[in-house]
Order: sequence, then structure tokens, then C-alpha cells
Amino acid sequence: MLNRLNTRAILMGAVATCAIATAAQAQVQEDPTQLEEVIVTAQLRAQDPIEVPFALTAYNGEFLDGLGVQDFEELSAFVPGLVVQNQSPNNPGFVIRGITSDSTGAADEPRVSIYQDGVSISRAPGAYVELFDIERVEVAKGPQSTLYGRGALIGAVNVIQNKADIDGYEGEVRIGLGNFDYRLGEIMLNAPITDSLAIRLAGRVKYREGYVDNLAGGAAYNGVDTQAYRALLAFEPNDRFRVDVIGNYQTDQPSGVSFRSIAYNPQDPLTGAVLGGREPGDGAALTPRTSIDGGRDLGIDREVWGVTGLARYDLSDSLTLSSTTAYRTFETSEAFDPDGISLPLLFGIGNSDGEQWSQEFRLNWDNGGPLSGFVGVGYFREDNVSDAPIEIDERVALAQLAGLLDGVPGVALPNALPLPVLTSAPVIDPILASFGIPSALRPGIRSNLKASHIETSVTETELDSFDIFGDLTWKPTDQWEFAAGVRYTRDEKTTAFSSSVLNGRSVLGGLLGLQQVQAQIAALVAQGTPAALAQAAQLSAFANGLVVQLATPGAANAPASATFPLFGLTFQPTAGNGGVSTRDLEDDGFTWRLTGRYAINPDASLYATYARGRRPAVLAAGVPTTPFGAPVFNEVEEETVDSYEAGFKTVLADGALRLDGAVFFYDYQNFQTTIQVGTQFITTNAGEAESYGFETQAVWSATDNLDLYGTYGYNHSRFQAGIFDGNRFRLSPDHKFSLGALWALPVEGGRFEVQPTYTWQSEVFFDNDNDRTDLQTNNFVPDTAVDERQDDYGLLNVRVRYVSDAGWSVEGFMDNVLDEEFLKDAGNTGDGLGLPTFIAGEPQTFGINFTASY
Repeated sequence: MLNRLNTRAILMGAVATCAIATAAQAQVQEDPTQLEEVIVTAQLRAQDPIEVPFALTAYNGEFLDGLGVQDFEELSAFVPGLVVQNQSPNNPGFVIRGITSDSTGAADEPRVSIYQDGVSISRAPGAYVELFDIERVEVAKGPQSTLYGRGALIGAVNVIQNKADIDGYEGEVRIGLGNFDYRLGEIMLNAPITDSLAIRLAGRVKYREGYVDNLAGGAAYNGVDTQAYRALLAFEPNDRFRVDVIGNYQTDQPSGVSFRSIAYNPQDPLTGAVLGGREPGDGAALTPRTSIDGGRDLGIDREVWGVTGLARYDLSDSLTLSSTTAYRTFETSEAFDPDGISLPLLFGIGNSDGEQWSQEFRLNWDNGGPLSGFVGVGYFREDNVSDAPIEIDERVALAQLAGLLDGVPGVALPNALPLPVLTSAPVIDPILASFGIPSALRPGIRSNLKASHIETSVTETELDSFDIFGDLTWKPTDQWEFAAGVRYTRDEKTTAFSSSVLNGRSVLGGLLGLQQVQAQIAALVAQGTPAALAQAAQLSAFANGLVVQLATPGAANAPASATFPLFGLTFQPTAGNGGVSTRDLEDDGFTWRLTGRYAINPDASLYATYARGRRPAVLAAGVPTTPFGAPVFNEVEEETVDSYEAGFKTVLADGALRLDGAVFFYDYQNFQTTIQVGTQFITTNAGEAESYGFETQAVWSATDNLDLYGTYGYNHSRFQAGIFDGNRFRLSPDHKFSLGALWALPVEGGRFEVQPTYTWQSEVFFDNDNDRTDLQTNNFVPDTAVDERQDDYGLLNVRVRYVSDAGWSVEGFMDNVLDEEFLKDAGNTGDGLGLPTFIAGEPQTFGINFTASY
């Protein structure tokens, strides 16, 4: 305890000696030695970042374009405390100061708020959007629910898109080409229609072949195929009233994700011929197609669209009424091979459909006196459906459960057995013998084991959320400023759940049920009492009858009965094989913040803040424990965090150097986490946790032609209780930094620019269990290898461009110049089967962009 307290004291003292992260980055003005101020709206009013009393990173669109940032994952490399994992656009992970928000289940609650122009897009399947034609991105650290709403437990990311401009015409075209058949097309057009009406159109089309070869034939894995379009309309009849209407549409249809095992060579599943190596970045030979839904190929089909209306009316010089109205929907489907091997053990599809509608009214007042603030009300409606059908080859699954995929005695084959051998009598019958199956019945059961067993679970949720919030700022002097904010939220939730087997019972599920009965019989016999022996005799008769029925031709589709239940394998069916059960939950609570800021002078300030963050209670649902049983509803109580932060913000050297800093400490209660049970992911309470650290970011216009910038973040996030006690938070590096430079060389008619960047992060684990073997004993097959982590690594990127005074530019780029090998993710669904899968990060990519604007 003393060491922890000393560490916190050192971190707090660091504020007085160094300037730490989250400066608002800017471009060089006409006077190249001064930085342009970026106006931010993180506190729901326009401010210089130096006035914001919490850690805030803001980058304008021009700067992000210069870095080549096109999406959230690329953005996160340059934001201390932010990590974004783009496993796929259907399943991104957003991490702020150790807290991950990536759950795709319909009943799960986001913990990091993602916004477009103040509208929540936080639900993971619909959150990953392209960053193009944007004004700026703001990343607010710490609990921000008083400002951003119910989902901002530990921070918020707000993308502010460029609005239609009624003052003039503007246009831009960009074309890009590169390796892996990279193709990029962008266009933007802004046009006034009348003196008070304007329209803006923007779009991006992006394609890249996958970088992990498909050794089974077909498209390479981990490709990109995205189209995103935006239409904006602005109406501003006078200076006091403005309405913006924004329509966004995005579709993603990339190739499948390379969930691949590193314990097995990719092979021809029919012959066993080895096709490649075992490294995560080597080629893979995954099962290419499933019988689910009439047949689906590996890959993602995702469509997201929405319409937002923003209205602002200045009631007076001191009162402004704002309205934000939004409708949004997403439909996503990802077909993937979760086992990572060439044999058709398991195939899955993740489907998520969501519909959201929101309305917020806010009244801001500021008459120039010592008091200012805002009050508001909001309503959020969300309907979500998620289902997860899976297809299992019971013969291969039986071999995996028996530990035989690496070969059996007397069979001289490398690595995994080919399918014809694996499904033959010499392999299967000895396994059936271990179940106590008489030799006469083994052929019948072997024949009944299904090459394709399909089952699914469906979760539907409805949420009605009501908010009332307010914030008051008191400025007693020109130097001192204090603020207090509070938000009350009330949620009304309904969760519905069903599970079913779609093509008959699982014969393998019946065998596993037989094992449980046999264990009960052995325990009763060991008791030796007359009553126990009588019960054992009854169970023995049941077991014998079950074996006979499993061996009878057509066992999978025989009618269900008390002596022959409709077994599932990973999901047991609800009543009637798909009956829906519902549960309601009402939840409410307060969040708040208190801040104080001292302005040393107009260019430097100190601040301190305390905030209470809250993740609403979760109503999670799980499959029944027995066929036709009731689903298990689990109410996971609200997660809370008390956040303490102190910081320092300054501009030095006559405006040429900007430094910001913050140290923080978070104390979590009822930490909500996700654990894997079989192939299901369940939300549960992990107890207490804490996080502390510091962040720094600086930008320096060193000379007329040289800008330097850098960030660093230290984050110590650990569980303090429960089964994860002492473990690190997943996807949370202790250390992370970025360095960059922009060097310009003026020439006749334009300038050359060189922009290198280097980003680095320390070791991360991909799951909260930190791949501890003692925490994976409840898997179908225990995972005994400790390999699901990524060591520290760094990426070097370089961009060289010529910018013409005539309004065009040409740029050459190379990302991951050193071709560093790293993991993007590990573990995943296959971990529950003893088959963890690994996704390699992007290798070296390069290309050229041509841009013309007017």
C-alpha cells in the first residue's frame, strides 16, 4: 500500500515539473513561429483548449490529413491515453485510459462515448466511421457523462464534421494508389444556393486487398472495401438562427478476418498437405463457407446511415437555445472461422441490427458576468437485435475434445489429421469407447455425428433513456474559475432472449450429456446407500436408453422426449426450441463533476477536477443450462468510478510552443467485465479496480519551416479484487508515445514537405484474464499456452509531398516502413475451444496520393 501511495504522490508532483498531455494541435499560420488556436466545444461552448479544465486532445482536419489519418485506429496512435483496435469495422475496440468498449451484444452498455457532431454512435457495430472532410476531432479524457451523456464512463470521442458554408464555393478531389491494390477516391463540393442556404457533398471510396494470403483460394484476408458519403445542408437566414442537416451513409464489405491458429500449420483439409507456416502473418487456409442462412462466404457486410438535425437560436445576446435531433440505423453481419484451423470445426456469423433516435434541447447562458452555464433535457431510444448462429462439425469437435487433432498413435501424419482420416472409424470409435459406448452401437453413433450442426441464440433489447443535466461556472475573479455539473439519467430496459437448434439435436451434445449422467452415477455408487444405489440404477437405465437412441438412424431429428431431449452443443434451446423470454430492468442514477481552474496568465493555467462516472446496470441474458430450460438473466449492477485529475496547460515562446499535462487516479467499484463461457461472452461483476498515470503532449513550431510534436502516456490499470486480482486491463499498454515532425522547404511555385512519425507502445494483453492458464480451466478445452499478448513495438511512417501554390499536391507515403510484425488481437472465440486465434497487424504499405482543391 505504501508503494502505491508513493507512486501516486510522485505522479501528482510531476505536474509541477513537466507539462503533460493533450495539447490542441494546430497548423502554422502566416507567421510560421506561432500556432493557430483551435477552438473546441468539449464543454458545450466555444473555448480555447487552455480554458478547458480536464485533459482534452483536439486535432483539426488539416493536421490529420497531413498525417494520413483516415480512421479511429490511425488517430489513436497520436492521442495519449487512447487505443483503438480495428479488428474489423464490425467489431472495433475503443480504449481510454485502460477502459475498453467493444462489446457487440445487444444488451451490453458502451463505456466510451463516440459521437458525430454531438450524436452518440457508441454501439460498437455502428461506431467505426471514416474520418474525411472533418473540421476537428476532440478526445475528452475522464468521466464526461455530465457533458456527453450516459455512456461516457471514462471519456468521449467527438467527430465534428465540416458543415456547409454559405459564404463561397469550395471543392477538392483526391486520388490514391498503392500496394495491395490500394485505391482511394475522395471528393468534396461546397456550394451556396442562396444568400442563406448552402449544400456540401463529400465522399470517400477506399479499397485494399488483404495482407494475409488465402491459401485455400479466394480473397486474401483483412482487406478493406469501404464507401462513405455525406450530404449537408445549412440554412442561416440571419446571425441569430442556423439549422444544419447532415446525412451520413457508409457501407463496408471487406474480406474475412484472419482468425488463425499458430499451433497448426494451414493444410488442405482433405489431404493433410501442409500449405504454409504458423506465424500470424503467414498465409491461412480457413473454412471458406458455411451452410448457415442458406450459405455464406467469409467476410463482412455492414451498412450504417443516419440523419442529424442541428439547430441554434440566439434568444438574446446571453441566451442560446440548441436542439440536436438524430435518427441512426446499422445492419452488420460478419461471417468468420473462429477456430483458426483448416478443418471445419466451427464457423460463426455475428449479426447486429440497431436503430436509434435521440432528441436533446439545451439552453446556454452567458451575459459576461461571473456566472454562466447551461441546462438541458434529452431522450434516447434504442432497439437492438444481435444473433450468433454457429455451425459445428461434430466429428472434428469430438476429436478436439479428445485432444486428437495433433494425430493419434499409429497414424504418421504431420500436425492436424485430414478430414477423411479424422472422421473414420479407427479415430472415432476409440473415443466413443471412452464414453462407455458398446462396440455394437459405435457405428450407429459415428454415422449420426453431424458434419453440420447449426444452433443460434438471439438477444433483443429496447431502451428508453431520459436525461436532465446542468452545469454552472462561477468566475469570481479574472484568474479563478469553478464549475459544477450534474446529470440524472433514468433507463427503462427490456431484454428478450431465445436460443434454438436449427437442424436437429446435437448428437455430440447428447454424448456430453451422457458423460454428466455417468459422473452422477459414479458419485451415487460411491455413496453406497440404498437410496443412492436405487437412484443410480434409474440413471443407468436412462443412460443405456440414451445410448441406444443416439445410435438409432436419424437420431438428430427424432422427436424430443423426456428420455431423449433436444440437445444443443454450445447453446441449449429455450422452451419449444426458440421460445422467447423477456425481463425488464429500471435503472437510474446521478453523475457529476467539480472543477477548479487558476489562470496564471492568459497563456497558462492550472486545474483540478473530481468526477463521478457511471456505467448503467446491465441486464445480460444467457442460454439455458438444460434443453428447453429457462434462459439465465443476470442483472449486473452499475459500475462507478471516482476520478481525480490535476493538470497544467500553457503556451510559451510567444505562441510557438504549446504544452499541456495531466495526472489522474481512478477508483472503480463493481467493475463490469466480459468473460467467455464456451463460445458465449457474458458480462459480470469483477469487483474493484484502479488506474493511475499521466499523459503529455507538446507541439513546437521550432523554426519558420519546422514543426515538432510528440505525445506520451503512462497508464497503470489493474484489477484489485476477484479472480482477476492483479491483472492488467486488456488492450491497455502501460506506456505509449508518438513523435513527429513536419519540415517544409519552400521552392519556386510551392514547397516540399517531409513528415516522419514514429509511434510506440509497451506490452498489452488481449483479455482481462491475461492468458493465465488457471483462469481458462472452464473452457471446452483448457488453453495451456501463454501466448496471447503483444510485446512492445513501434511503427515508423513517412510522408513526402509537394504542395503547389496553384492548389494541388502530390504525396508519396509509406506506413510501417520497417515492416514490423505485430499482433492486432489474440484469443477470441476459439479460445474457449482450446484454439486461440491470432490476427496479424498491417505490414509495410506504400502509395501515392494526388489532391487538387479550389
